[in-house]
Amino acid sequence: MTFSIHGLAVARGIAIGRAVLVASSRVDVAHYFIEPEQIDPELARLTHAREAVLAELQTLHDNLPKDSPPELAAILEVHLMLVQDAMLEDGVTNWVKDRLYNAEWALTSQLDVVARQFDDMDDPYLRERKGDLEQVVERMLRHLKGVAHVIPQAAVKRSATPRQQDLQLGDDMDVPLVLVAHDLSPADMLQFKQSVFTGFVTDVGGKTSHTAIVARSLDIPAVVGARTASQLVRQDDWIIIDGDAGVVIVNPSPIILAEYGFKQRQAQVERERLSRLRHTPAVTLDGQRVELLANIEMPEDSPAALDVGAVGVGLFRSEFLFMGREGALPDEEEQYQAYKRAVDGMKGLPVTIRTVDIGADKPLDRTAKDETHLNPALGLRAIRWSLADPAMFLTQLRAILRAAAHGQVHLLIPMLAHAREIKQTLVLVDKARKQLDARGLSFGPIKIGAMIEVPAAALSVKMFLRHFDYLSIGTNDLIQYTLAIDRADELVAHLYDPLHPAVLRLLADTIAESRAQGKGVSVCGEMAGDPAMTRLLLGLGLRSFSMHPTQILAVKQEVIRADASRLEAWAQDVLACDEPAEMMGL
Repeated sequence: MTFSIHGLAVARGIAIGRAVLVASSRVDVAHYFIEPEQIDPELARLTHAREAVLAELQTLHDNLPKDSPPELAAILEVHLMLVQDAMLEDGVTNWVKDRLYNAEWALTSQLDVVARQFDDMDDPYLRERKGDLEQVVERMLRHLKGVAHVIPQAAVKRSATPRQQDLQLGDDMDVPLVLVAHDLSPADMLQFKQSVFTGFVTDVGGKTSHTAIVARSLDIPAVVGARTASQLVRQDDWIIIDGDAGVVIVNPSPIILAEYGFKQRQAQVERERLSRLRHTPAVTLDGQRVELLANIEMPEDSPAALDVGAVGVGLFRSEFLFMGREGALPDEEEQYQAYKRAVDGMKGLPVTIRTVDIGADKPLDRTAKDETHLNPALGLRAIRWSLADPAMFLTQLRAILRAAAHGQVHLLIPMLAHAREIKQTLVLVDKARKQLDARGLSFGPIKIGAMIEVPAAALSVKMFLRHFDYLSIGTNDLIQYTLAIDRADELVAHLYDPLHPAVLRLLADTIAESRAQGKGVSVCGEMAGDPAMTRLLLGLGLRSFSMHPTQILAVKQEVIRADASRLEAWAQDVLACDEPAEMMGL
């Protein structure tokens, strides 16, 4: 019987093949009390398990193939840090010593404690790191039980691979296998990359989960958050993964198989055609030049940006250098070297570095005393956190200024809203310059920009433009703050609407005022990388887009097909209507 399962579309494309099921890998945990004299042996078991997992992950990290995406190495590094997490280790030790829990029970008890902190985080990326923590704990549990942790290699190396003749698709290529799992760890993803799998489905995960990140970097069709997929799909079922619609079709009919086989071939032709646009200038039909920039997380992402023809980095999320270090913040030299690698990697093209966007719900020192934040999204985060710790902020500013001596660097400040915050920030930038000058260290000129992420900033755009060289609109947060919803909350996620009239008005006014004053303005949120939004943004006057590198060529295609001058009147009509999505046919 044919049926479909709906999830989140995180990596585009169509995958067709037989299902290889990885059963839920939760390890059964025994719960019992130990005698006081068993404390030391039990702690020794935990130490042995932790060291074994560290060695296992380090080996995986050190032996990554050269063509592995940088995201995979970064995620393995996160897992390595989580294994050594002081809060996890100290908490487990306390459960054993104080409560006399056995090792497995203590480990899962502390997992619950730390997992609740992840659940309370506002940032979607950090909230979904709970899955990484669960996988690290699971590895330790498996070592405590002496159970191996691998994707079934027998499935990966199946010799009797079905052929597409069986699907009536008229192609002689072997049909690849698709993976269906509750979740996938970075180690699983590494094996996945080296196997015949060409698509995957997971029960859990979101658009910023590690599985989604790696899937996009590898350009693999994927659907995550499919809830009960691993329970409903049976081993060897025929599966179609529609990564564009976020749909999984199980046991499709021959007609549906033929239809998706055709779509699959069309998609391949489209990818090949798009790849030819890499060196094509992003210029509209009426001669308007458009800047297509890349969003990156790590310095090693620079080559991927260049490969698709990005003309610079519009957003380097520097917080990835700060995360998971248990209070051991990166010093000036470490940050400088990281920023320099990003600048060198872009070979003279501009790199926009956003100062650390972290705080409140995402404390860097998880061993610090817990605090209660009624609404962490509205708390001490981003520039507010940086201004509350001037020494840390000055360290980052000095590192960025030093990196500017090696190429074009733009400084970007997140979540500003008040004039006093602007003035404090600019005073600290000037102080950082003076400190470097006093130390005799070279530094370069920088352009300073502000992110427009809260309605207050968008409504005060004239004030912002008096102080900054350029603006960058972070549409993800702007939409959430304008509509007062958390798009990661399943109960209200359907209300997340980039085409809400209020959102579009803030967006349009910010672009218009920036252009009127001759200042640069870009969009670096998800709207920038959505080809369905390209024509509207062009019509509103936007000429600088920043997005994940894998989205650049599709957006470029929309740009070179558009007549920007003719889109202006249409964009104003969209702004004026009550249901912009209907007018745009979305």
